[in-house]
Amino acid sequence: MTDAITPFPIRVADADLADLADRLGRTRWPDAGTVTDGSQGPTLPAICRLIERWREGYDWRSAEALINDWGSSRTVIDEIVIHFLHIRSPEPDAMPLMLAHGWPGSILEFRDLIAPLTDPAAHGGDARQAFHLVIPSMPGFGFSDRPTGPRWNAGRVAGAYAELMCRLGYGEHWVAQGGDWGAAVVSVFGAHAFARPCRHPPQHGPVPPDRRGGSCSICGGAGDAGRHEAVIRFRCRRASACSRAKRCGCRVAGRIRGLRTCGTTTSPTPAGTLPQWKTLRP
Repeated sequence: MTDAITPFPIRVADADLADLADRLGRTRWPDAGTVTDGSQGPTLPAICRLIERWREGYDWRSAEALINDWGSSRTVIDEIVIHFLHIRSPEPDAMPLMLAHGWPGSILEFRDLIAPLTDPAAHGGDARQAFHLVIPSMPGFGFSDRPTGPRWNAGRVAGAYAELMCRLGYGEHWVAQGGDWGAAVVSVFGAHAFARPCRHPPQHGPVPPDRRGGSCSICGGAGDAGRHEAVIRFRCRRASACSRAKRCGCRVAGRIRGLRTCGTTTSPTPAGTLPQWKTLRP
């Protein structure tokens, strides 16, 4: 097994795109239902418009170009291929930040955040608030491989993501944000950070003058006490959330099993996945 990180330029075959359009065009639509508003979910006309946008108007090649420009790469972790984007900030002291998507989501959720987070000065912000970004695709999502065995819960995904950050040279000095299942993964990060000795990671934000320098009142470590204490309190809060995250992680496999029937029914036509999305754009 190798720890190598390899570039992964994306170029979906024209035949695959044509097949997708053909299957969307052969969608068998249900009855319109008994209501004309959205009180019972997306209306049939709305879904029809969205499918037509997907089939005729969506520019996948533009989305491909964006992904490739953002450092599309892959590496093997825990016997599975993980795809991710790695966008370095022009600011050398930028904080490494992992962005973790959830279900049903993808790395493209963060497209509008990449430029202002990596180069805030170019967008009217403070250069000191810049981030190096790492945006992985969850196992089974996007261009990451799907798991071939059980027990890929939030904790295991968190372990793979932490290993990815180490391989990219960020060690333990980084932060993370996640939504939906990504939030469960980030909660696991918080609990593991609480369990380890304090590392005095750099933090953004003001520190009261009386708490600059000196030793931390919580663990006794030397350094910027005000920031350090804030980190420890944050870890305590995340540790209390970890028990919930672990319970969520244990339910992931059961939820995926329950979705397998849905996945089978939408396989002939992808239209069944559309109610999860509001828009389709590059």
